[in-house]
Amino acid sequence: MLLLVAMVAPIKNPPEAYALFIDTICDGLTPSWWDETGYPITFATKREAQLEIADTLLHQITQFQNGEREFDDAINVEDQILPVSLHPDGSIELENGQVFGSRD
Repeated sequence: MLLLVAMVAPIKNPPEAYALFIDTICDGLTPSWWDETGYPITFATKREAQLEIADTLLHQITQFQNGEREFDDAINVEDQILPVSLHPDGSIELENGQVFGSRD
């Protein structure tokens, strides 16, 4: 009898939440949405974050249609959705260990 053993990589824990980030020239990767207390806004699912971006994009397109915004600006999406871990103090942590807390 031949016994086959498969090496399987451990399953990574699913992200606790998702946050929107923007890559800036001065600060590099940084959260792009913050709440009224100064902490990054998080979303329970990736789809929830995608819907928030879509809602913003629809608003920007409406502004273009009303002549309030240029076309290239209206269709530009700079936000990227990244998985994050949540800390009890409200800060978030990327998979690479980078932590973002309150802006205050």
